[in-house]
Amino acid sequence: MSQEKVLRLGIPAGSLQDATGELFRKAGYKLVFQSRSYYPTIDDPEIHCTLIRAQEMPRYVQDGSLDCGLTGFDWIQENNATVTELAELIFSKVSRRPVRWVLAVPESSSIKSVADLNGKRIATEVVNITQRWLASHGVQANVEFSWGATEVKPPRFADAIVDVTETGSSLRANQLRIVAELMQSTTRFIACPASMEDPWKRAKMADMVLMLKGALASEGKVGLMMNVPKAALEKVLQVLPALQKPTISSLSDPSWVAVNTILDESIVRHIIPQLSQAGARGIVEYPLNKIID
Repeated sequence: MSQEKVLRLGIPAGSLQDATGELFRKAGYKLVFQSRSYYPTIDDPEIHCTLIRAQEMPRYVQDGSLDCGLTGFDWIQENNATVTELAELIFSKVSRRPVRWVLAVPESSSIKSVADLNGKRIATEVVNITQRWLASHGVQANVEFSWGATEVKPPRFADAIVDVTETGSSLRANQLRIVAELMQSTTRFIACPASMEDPWKRAKMADMVLMLKGALASEGKVGLMMNVPKAALEKVLQVLPALQKPTISSLSDPSWVAVNTILDESIVRHIIPQLSQAGARGIVEYPLNKIID
């Protein structure tokens, strides 16, 4: 294998690491994290993985130290990075929904709106995002970089914070209330613009993105297959959700057909008894790893 046939992939270390590993494994890649190593192994000799904090990922992808990687939209914005976004991959450490960057203050604070921040001190990890947001509201405040544990800064070390949250539970636990939302962020698969000029790397990244998106698309879905007498087919199809387009295939017995469809897992337990009553037989539910559109 020539030196050029290697794709340098950045895997986000920290809070997204386990969720990223789970997603890659579901997509068909055997990604293994090794203790005290920043170089995870993957069952593709043409991919070299490096663990890098999501906060730094955009810079290393922008300058070509990495060909591609996964990071948050927030960190792309914070770094003002010039990268190519190949996909939005909506997953995070807790849920499958965007994270939010919010302005929060102590419950007893007199700060009620953005205008009240003039001359105040704000602690945050996203200094650039916060400064741009304040400027858009015509507000001047002292924005200080926080190295972590931002929730403990007010009121002694800061008047307010801009922090990331998924559920808001940590803010509530620290007696903080949300005043405003600055932005929402999801995970993005980003590429170095120079790497995108290489046809082999571009194709390799496109294949990876296809499989990752397929793995995400299958979450919360299951497959159902069943045999149905032709006389009961219309009744069975009426039970299935209207937006579904089941596959109908012939069987060796011309009076029967096979029906195959994909459904939300949450409704299957309600649908199967109705399908049985409508005449379906041999109903099989099966898990899905990927759905490729």
